[in-house]
Amino acid sequence: MYSLMNDYSEGAHPRILQAMLDTNLEQTAGYGQDPFCQEAADLLRARIGRSEVDIHFIPGGTQTNMIAISAFLRPHEAAVSAVTGHIELHEAGAIEATGHKVVTAPGKEGKLRPEDVQAVVDFHLDEHMVKPRLVYISNATELGSIYTKQELSALSRFCREHNLLLYMDGARLGSALTAPGNDLTLADLADLTDAFYVGGTKNGALIGEALVICSDQLKEDFRFHIKQKGALLAKGRLLGLQFRELFRDDLFFQLADHANRLAAKIQEALRALGCRFLLDSPTNQIFPVFPNWLIAELQKDYAFLIWQKVDADHSVVRLVTSWATPEEVAERFVARCAELLRNH
Repeated sequence: MYSLMNDYSEGAHPRILQAMLDTNLEQTAGYGQDPFCQEAADLLRARIGRSEVDIHFIPGGTQTNMIAISAFLRPHEAAVSAVTGHIELHEAGAIEATGHKVVTAPGKEGKLRPEDVQAVVDFHLDEHMVKPRLVYISNATELGSIYTKQELSALSRFCREHNLLLYMDGARLGSALTAPGNDLTLADLADLTDAFYVGGTKNGALIGEALVICSDQLKEDFRFHIKQKGALLAKGRLLGLQFRELFRDDLFFQLADHANRLAAKIQEALRALGCRFLLDSPTNQIFPVFPNWLIAELQKDYAFLIWQKVDADHSVVRLVTSWATPEEVAERFVARCAELLRNH
């Protein structure tokens, strides 16, 4: 049984594990004040091209979203998300548990557009409703799509004109930035958003996300928020060390590119077999439409998520490749699909 369920089934890239072994007995300060975290933050700032951004290392994506959004908002303010957004669907109401409503908009292929947010702003008219204040987006989205520079620039411009914060979930940011058709850089994200995070958990790290706060108004006392929400690790060195390894050269981007390339290989081969897709994803999540009998057969050898029902006989499945997925797994999966379709 091989899992194409997600991109965090494996542990960590061997270079990260080796770095942990090599530094295991070094004594450092705690709570992210160690040399590894400082070096990792400096490496990220250099990649971004902005020395003044604040960088905080937080164990996981849901924690990062919850801490950031709750810290950035006043009690009566709300976050705006696409209906497919992670904070809306897959975080067990974490944002709303902090007292902030998540208001949804339809979006398109998982992405929010200015007109989507405009409709939300226009509907929330007065103090009898929550006040939309933060626009939450993901890149790559939960559907594997990515934002172009033109799309993100338009959304950023709209947010600034309407006094809205723009926050980007970057759990799969590596996949987005290495995807075919991407024209965004880390520097662009710092210019166009108020805060974003660089996801490590789904791109070769054991755990960890790097939150980048770009807007000065959001920086004050942020470590208090991390501590209060239980995410300020005593052994914060473990997070910094991983991001040091990912960004001291191009490892972060190489791992993401590998995952994207194998997903594209599967997607192209399935399309050649006549398969339809929910959308054309350029990243490491793909969404083919399979007949239910094929799903049942494939599940004997592969684990994957059934995303949604299409009709009585067909469903959309999600296939996810990772930094560690072997080339031969992609080849075997496609060959098995071809065999089953041929013999059915």
